[in-house]
Amino acid sequence: MLVNIALVIGTFLFMEGVAWFTHKYIMHGVLWSWHRDHHNHHKGFFEINDLFAVVFAVVAIGLFLAGVGIPGLAFLTWIGAGVTLYGAFYFLFHDVIVHRRVKMKFDTSGRYMQRIMRAHYIHHKVHTKEGAEAFGFLYAPKRYDRSVKEPKATSTKESAN
Repeated sequence: MLVNIALVIGTFLFMEGVAWFTHKYIMHGVLWSWHRDHHNHHKGFFEINDLFAVVFAVVAIGLFLAGVGIPGLAFLTWIGAGVTLYGAFYFLFHDVIVHRRVKMKFDTSGRYMQRIMRAHYIHHKVHTKEGAEAFGFLYAPKRYDRSVKEPKATSTKESAN
């Protein structure tokens, strides 16, 4: 059971790297045609960009089916669970909290949430295929730590406190 839990957690962590790579080199590369509407205003709830979620869901389903249906490959079920867990977190953070595609209230005042949101907002300042930065979804480097809501400069009096 510990191996299965390790597979789920390890796959979840690995998926952030897969998502970063996919975002930088595929979404902002050969499949920009799918991702473009996510960087530009569009009508309707759904985006062509949502096809990436379908692709990752098909991968997860394939892992589940192989893990359940092929003797000796049961470990793939747990890898599929890790991919699915990452997809759920991605949806919650990216689509619900950051982009507010589903209207729910969340406290985003924490340091982690502020960092992720700031990195993503900086990413979205660029509306073209090239020139974007911050390709992670659930991780952002510390350089994005400044609060999204915080003013760029604080007075000396406030800094002393």
